[in-house]
Amino acid sequence: MRHPPRSSLLLAGAAVALMGTAIAPAVTASAAAPACTVEYSVTSQWDTGFQGAVKITNNTAALSGWSLTFDLAGGQKLSQGWNAKWSQSQTTVTAANASYNGSLASGASVSAGFLASWSGSNAAPTSFKLNGTLCNVDAEPSPDPPDPPDPPEPTDGPPVLEVSGNKLVDESGATRRLLGVNRSGGEFACVQGNGIWDGPVDDASVKAIADWKVNTVRIPLNEECWLGLSNIKPEYAGANYINAVKDLVARVKAHGMTPMLELHWSYGQYTGNSAGCADVHAGCQKPMPNMRYTPSFWASVASTFKDEPTVVFDLFNEPYPDRATSTATQAWTCWRDGGTCPGIGYEVAGMQDLIDAIRATGARNVILAGGLAYSNDLSQWLTYKPNDPSGNLGAAWHVYNFNTCANESCWGSTLAPVAAQVPLVAGEIGENTCAHSFIDRVMAWFDERDLSYLGWTWNTWNCNSGPALISHYDGTPTSFGIGLRDHLRSLDG
Repeated sequence: MRHPPRSSLLLAGAAVALMGTAIAPAVTASAAAPACTVEYSVTSQWDTGFQGAVKITNNTAALSGWSLTFDLAGGQKLSQGWNAKWSQSQTTVTAANASYNGSLASGASVSAGFLASWSGSNAAPTSFKLNGTLCNVDAEPSPDPPDPPDPPEPTDGPPVLEVSGNKLVDESGATRRLLGVNRSGGEFACVQGNGIWDGPVDDASVKAIADWKVNTVRIPLNEECWLGLSNIKPEYAGANYINAVKDLVARVKAHGMTPMLELHWSYGQYTGNSAGCADVHAGCQKPMPNMRYTPSFWASVASTFKDEPTVVFDLFNEPYPDRATSTATQAWTCWRDGGTCPGIGYEVAGMQDLIDAIRATGARNVILAGGLAYSNDLSQWLTYKPNDPSGNLGAAWHVYNFNTCANESCWGSTLAPVAAQVPLVAGEIGENTCAHSFIDRVMAWFDERDLSYLGWTWNTWNCNSGPALISHYDGTPTSFGIGLRDHLRSLDG
């Protein structure tokens, strides 16, 4: 997708006439510091509703994402909230961090509020869990060092992949399909100054992805954050960003899934046709990569992961030089060769430049390259195919129900010839209907041809503003996500 929605605050409505105020006693820690502390209060209350607040204090290692759960056992019903992503399932309420407050340092606190209805009883919650850990409970003293945390459930690691003809194969020569989801956040949170990820990326949340029988997770990145450029907050840039990506890659691999790293947002000022933003910085999808930073980005990424051949590289999210120029020849030449491209004001890095930058590090990881029209057009991909000296190059393709190439006739005429010669991976499939009838068709077509696809996106956004697979990071699917989840589980069976 070109524009992942920013997390927005749910704002309280017009002021209500208060019938009185009831403050629930704050639950505090006693002598030994608990792992986390939660203070809960009712700041205002009236006949049928109330305003509540939570203050969360993290007493352990720094968190890059958080999710608080508690039960409203008096029949209360959540209506809206702010400073967190609020949801309720029966009696259980969840407050997950917003995109701008996911980082919670050791000893740091964060507050959030909500509105809810009540009748009969407005009892305060008695227990709270932060990322699954019980809060407000004293740590047990022990003369011995604490045991290390349990490792993830043992799984077979992801395969080392390489290209063989038009297939991706593992070390035994068996064909492998990449089937999974996108985990958005790393492309936009850092450049917006809100963190590194959108929502939790801890082991529990990654395990929830694996529980859908996913075998691949695509992770969008931002080149300015990776390179630590001065316009990015230091806590979200350079080594901090790189280490966060490495940690997520390790968790994805620990659950047996293939990590796919791709460049989503990049530097370069473009204000022409279909511009996503006027900013020179990496604040939106640009029509093409740039020579100033993108080869350096990929050289650094490749150097970081060249000894992990299970990691796949997806060069550039959704090229659209075709929107900047009037001829297909100019657009495809720009796509492959870069340089001075018609309609684009910065020096472009072509797909060949990026492949060369990766291979110069010694990395042999599989590389994917998406075509024109936001990766929806592969009509001349084979004609302009870049050279990969390692022979490990495949084609990436994106499709949504609103794209031009969104029917079986187009797929047969433009995708099938590509898939006959190189591995074809649909890096993003989705629809903006909050349903799954369109992706059902896409998956059926790809299944018939033993091809790969990944759903957009494993984030808890409102599906009316973009295809969101989940409503909670425990893997609770949206009506759209149910289609992908159930289909992947059926394939596993």
